[in-house]
Amino acid sequence: MSSSNLSVVSSWAQRLRLVSFAALGAIALSFGPALMPAAAEEDADGGPEYSMKSNLAAESLLLDATYANGRLIAVGEFGHIVLSDDRGATWRQAESVPTQATLTGVTFVGENVGFAVGHDATVLRTTDGGENWELVYNDTESEMAFMTVYFENEDRGFAMGAFSFIVETTDGGDTWEERSLSEGVLDDFHLNKLFSANNGDLYVSAEFGVVYRSPDNGRTFERIQTQYEGSFWGGFGMSDGSVMVFGMRGNAFRSYDNGQTWVKVDTGTDKSIAGGVQLGNGKIVLVGLQGYVGYSEDNGKSFVEVTRADRLGYAAVTDGPEGQIVVFGEPGAKLMPDDMEKAREQVGARISITHMDSDS
Repeated sequence: MSSSNLSVVSSWAQRLRLVSFAALGAIALSFGPALMPAAAEEDADGGPEYSMKSNLAAESLLLDATYANGRLIAVGEFGHIVLSDDRGATWRQAESVPTQATLTGVTFVGENVGFAVGHDATVLRTTDGGENWELVYNDTESEMAFMTVYFENEDRGFAMGAFSFIVETTDGGDTWEERSLSEGVLDDFHLNKLFSANNGDLYVSAEFGVVYRSPDNGRTFERIQTQYEGSFWGGFGMSDGSVMVFGMRGNAFRSYDNGQTWVKVDTGTDKSIAGGVQLGNGKIVLVGLQGYVGYSEDNGKSFVEVTRADRLGYAAVTDGPEGQIVVFGEPGAKLMPDDMEKAREQVGARISITHMDSDS
């Protein structure tokens, strides 16, 4: 990345626009001067604002998704939480969601207990598989954004996001305390994605080419500086024990040695990448801006781009019905084949191969 580009990325204004994958550029964030105690999000009558029912909830901006007990749960703007019991073929809205904030991350612990996070330092909890949610943390005063959520078990977990803002619970979300990543780690980078490797180590994708790693379930983190200078927006662990992180301008890196060294991945694109997954059949798929969907047939060493004809931004991808994937982003949840050639035929997209310069 050139020095002029790095200057733009490091400016406060640009960092704010990118913060929740900047909700794909659709949501502008502003931040107060100080963090305040958690307070309930309320409407004019003093009660919480609930997400409105909409027939188009599954066709509006969705930013993250996960499976729980065979059910697919996705979250997005306006507090929308949508559920699918047929792996993404059909969708319905959750019964009760007490927020209208943009939701950016979701995770489940077991079959029924799950947590979702988002803007205005919002944390939601469900105990019935996603049908109904309760507000367990919220700080509208600070206007901080949580980007990612992770739980070790039903009691202990984290929500983290903009400017290294982190809260931790040890009682299943009943109470939360602010904390830092680790003693001596003073960075204020956006913490965009917290994920687990196959061996249980935790990783955080952050800004300025930084990845954080924890070998002790998040009690401490070490700062790892990769050879990249831009922002990482996501990452995931793979079945072979390696981990991959990815972000701006098509940059992705993979580590086979617990984060000590990183190898650049040929993603076949210069479009920014926001989500990725290793499917149940072992295939690896990445998604990102401008309709990017990257398919790998060599265990994630390289990718071929299928550009969706809609040219919209996508933030997450999961397994779908047999032979299909579900991509989530600006137009909501969309089905695609898990096969590259079939994807081109069915979504009216083109296949392009762009070999990236190792210095880009």
